Amino acid sequence: MKKYFIILSLLTICFPINKIKGADLFVFEKSASKIDTSNFIKRYKELDKYFSTKKLGSFVENGKTIFRLFAPSAKKVILCLFKSPEKSLFQDYVMTKDEDGVWEISLEGELYGIFYGFKVQHPNSNIDINELPLCVDPYSKAVATKTTHMNPRMSCVVKNKDYNWETTDWQKIDWKDLIIYEMHIRDMTAHKTSLAKEPGTYKGLIDSNAIGGINYIKSLGVNAVEFLPIQEFGYCEIPYLDSLAGKFNTWNPYERNHWGYMTGAFFAPASYYSNSWNSFQWNRWIGTEANQINDFKDVVKEFHKNNIAVIMDVVYNHLSEYEIGNLKQIDKEYYFRLDSNGNYIAQSWCGNDLKTERPMLRRLIIESILYWMTEYKIDGFRFDLSTLIDWKTIEEIRERAKEINPNVILIGEAWGGGGYSPDGFSKKEYAAWNDQIRNGIKGENPNNGHGWIFGKWYGNNSQKRIKSYLQGTTVQDTLGLFQRKEHSVNYLESHDGYSLGDFIRIGLKENAHKKSINNVDKFVKLSPTQTKLNKLAALFLFTSQGITMIHAGQEFARTKIIPYTEKVSDLEKGSIDHNSYNKDNETNYINYRHAKINRDLFDYYKGLIELRKKYSAFRNAESENAEFYDHIKSKFAFAYKLSDNENTFVVIFNADDKLNLEFPLPEGNWEILVNNSAAGIKPLKVIKNKIRIDAKTGIVLKEKK
Repeated sequence: MKKYFIILSLLTICFPINKIKGADLFVFEKSASKIDTSNFIKRYKELDKYFSTKKLGSFVENGKTIFRLFAPSAKKVILCLFKSPEKSLFQDYVMTKDEDGVWEISLEGELYGIFYGFKVQHPNSNIDINELPLCVDPYSKAVATKTTHMNPRMSCVVKNKDYNWETTDWQKIDWKDLIIYEMHIRDMTAHKTSLAKEPGTYKGLIDSNAIGGINYIKSLGVNAVEFLPIQEFGYCEIPYLDSLAGKFNTWNPYERNHWGYMTGAFFAPASYYSNSWNSFQWNRWIGTEANQINDFKDVVKEFHKNNIAVIMDVVYNHLSEYEIGNLKQIDKEYYFRLDSNGNYIAQSWCGNDLKTERPMLRRLIIESILYWMTEYKIDGFRFDLSTLIDWKTIEEIRERAKEINPNVILIGEAWGGGGYSPDGFSKKEYAAWNDQIRNGIKGENPNNGHGWIFGKWYGNNSQKRIKSYLQGTTVQDTLGLFQRKEHSVNYLESHDGYSLGDFIRIGLKENAHKKSINNVDKFVKLSPTQTKLNKLAALFLFTSQGITMIHAGQEFARTKIIPYTEKVSDLEKGSIDHNSYNKDNETNYINYRHAKINRDLFDYYKGLIELRKKYSAFRNAESENAEFYDHIKSKFAFAYKLSDNENTFVVIFNADDKLNLEFPLPEGNWEILVNNSAAGIKPLKVIKNKIRIDAKTGIVLKEKK
């Protein structure tokens, strides 16, 4: 996920309230929970004793509205009620604390639609409680957010209305059968070529008359989508070349977080995607009608109607970095990993790491997962920087989630401050992103770290390791990672880093290094060599055992050029972006004109998806059913024969830079299903005895019965 940056300057100057653009009602808490370092370790451990089974958040019961907040370190908590976020007038109520650290108040009436927040005062704070920031309820089911720096929020009391799921339910898909399309809600229809009536929205994504969105995804043939974060998140970052909250922004001229890896509310869907805005509008309250709840349910239902599973990318390792008024002000000591001076530990590189091993934070995470499963019918989860989540929490998520849906999909991004541990997640019965296959096949760096498709070995890769990737990168092979092949999420491109298409463009040094690309339509058009490498990589991916994942646009070699038309002062305009987390613009939007320009590659991906779905050998064949054959003239070329109970296939790869190679075939007649021109399930030609494979190409043959 992440913003790979180094904050060059941390300022300790406190700025007046008028420096915070549009922050209404929110002020800085200079040292509200300063920790006595001499008693730090003792105090930190003492907090673990607090645990409550009380229902938390806001809810209506017996004609009363109850508000509960867990904040064991606080000395005083005030509930603030607002008729609307735009109005600063509020009613306040002092809450009472029980022995388990839960603050509570019960008010007469069913206060549905009321907005609220908490003001939390800590023992060492010298700030008047009325001047403290308004804190959002961690259990909010809907949130209103103001689109300005620091992302001020208010919670809303919502009624879980009956929703008509129209008999749809979780998709029951074997993990080995998953073909995942990683995508961003807004990017799929924000570009004008999508022809969505409400571009960039939940509704736009499922617009039945649009070219983009679900219609496009259906045409490709995948059976699962993985949404980049849709939990309410911090949309805005601090002012560019300016200071706020003691930080100086040198890295983000857009002042935006587009991808969503800065979660602000774990139970609430992102409200931005319910707004039909052509471009982001500052200083607006969004989410005030709570339409995002049913809008997102409509999305899940529509994908389920089309037999497509919905996976959420979730961030439980850190919280939104730049905002105030969340867990950091509710109870910093309890919820976060701190050093002995009371400073946030940030192994996530995102400002703060959540202390997931705390019993009540573990409970919050698990209840959030279960809520998305039951209330929104979510099929699975991909856990961002998952090694920062403690193992007990990981195990309890699995156990509790499987009680609800035994087929739940659980995937870890198995790295972070806790190390790199796909093997650890596999032992916990999770799948994990397989970085080995990514780096082995395409490489790690397009400039000087090329992989197999370029006719090179990256790092400790070899022909032996390349073959192990085809069989699921299991522990039976040297340096294997996974207990079972269905734990391996095989991928070559994700939201992070260069797109596969751009990686290949840069790697081949075909003008992609220039910072003067203003004709993106011309640039995106693949050269013959670029086409070969894209197809070779795709063929390897779709014939590998395990879970298959592609990123949106990979199927047409999407490029991420930063457009010259942007009004933002970005020195990188006209060049390829490798970390587009902050760009709500055409750098990230899916341009369906480009899909037409590279239609040949799109059809190739579509054919490979069809092939993988039809023939179980590419998903279920055991390692003993694969026989490998090397080519004496090139270490980058090999073939293998693959069998299951129904069919026998021969797959041949030639990643050599220059050599066209001849391969003998087993006895019999062989149907060509995939060659360097096309892919699918319809035979292109029948051959026997031998076949010649051009450099940088591959082929799939099926024995003719």
